[in-house]
Amino acid sequence: EDLPELRSALLTYCQANRVLGSVLISDEGINGTIAGAEKNIDSVLSFFQKLPGCKHLEYKVSFATDEPFLKLRVRLKKEIVTMGKPEVKPSEAVGHYVTAKDWNRFIKQDDVVIIDTRNDYEVAIGTFNGSVNPKTKRFRDFPGWWAKNAERYKDKTIAMFCTGGIRCEKSTNYLIQNDHKKVFHLKGGILKYLEDIPVEESEWKGECFVFDQRVSVQHGLVKGSYNLCFACRRPISQADKELPEYEEGVSCHNCLNQHSLKRKEGFRERQRQLNRKA
Repeated sequence: EDLPELRSALLTYCQANRVLGSVLISDEGINGTIAGAEKNIDSVLSFFQKLPGCKHLEYKVSFATDEPFLKLRVRLKKEIVTMGKPEVKPSEAVGHYVTAKDWNRFIKQDDVVIIDTRNDYEVAIGTFNGSVNPKTKRFRDFPGWWAKNAERYKDKTIAMFCTGGIRCEKSTNYLIQNDHKKVFHLKGGILKYLEDIPVEESEWKGECFVFDQRVSVQHGLVKGSYNLCFACRRPISQADKELPEYEEGVSCHNCLNQHSLKRKEGFRERQRQLNRKA
């Protein structure tokens, strides 16, 4: 009932356990990614599980050799993921869950349409075979995309997926509210699939974008091969770095014309300082 008080308690407990990362709190629930020593993470998870309604909190565990976060943020938000549709209430109804072990069989059925609910830059580095890319810039664009395509898919079984399963809680509720009857989604998202399914059995192609310093992960949730462009925060591969549009810390092929010359010079000065420190 008192979210500011809850935020303060979570922040204090994470700090006391030297845990970094990002935790989001809203009336909808709690979501986040945190990193630290294993015993400290276990302690924080126990704290979370004692919160009202969180006894059966679902979480995914992976390991990294480098710290994937630079700081700790515990924030209050109106929505865990912003769709901009206040009538969407996942607590009331969501699509049917499909577990990672059943996903391959499910999506190969003839009447199933697989929809990637993530943003375009996430889809660009990896997705499931045969999935539909809505080419959205942000999650709040998804309802508009569906409105334009609902008739096209009206008689189909919809199977949705996203990074950790959170966006699908909202997207499936949105479809249900708009009278689509056969709605399913991948339980635990791509991360659970990559954690549980061996690469030789996988229908996943590429890597999965994550919102921390790892940038992307592969099967087994090991760190991927992508870096971030500092200027636009989009993932870039080694091949992208060899393009003429790439300048370390300043621009890449995604954002070459997005920033003013003055701002680019600011990026260059920052990069020069980083190079001197190195």
